Amino acid sequence: MTAIESPCILVCSIDMKTGYCFGCGRTRDEIGAWTAMTPETRRNVMEELPARLETVERRPRRETRRARMAREKGSVG
Repeated sequence: MTAIESPCILVCSIDMKTGYCFGCGRTRDEIGAWTAMTPETRRNVMEELPARLETVERRPRRETRRARMAREKGSVG
């Protein structure tokens, strides 16, 4: 089985203004359907992501998954 390329960087929070993820630029629907998409469809979406990310705010309004995981890892011990 081959790995599916993904733009996810574990900053999983949606910009309510644009509907795009702060981290990767995909929509909720695209994120949910990612594994079912054809490789060509995924490549087409990935080509659009840089332009989409230019339209979102630079910081999510709430704690991201990556930040939460880092905080939780730092508090263990």
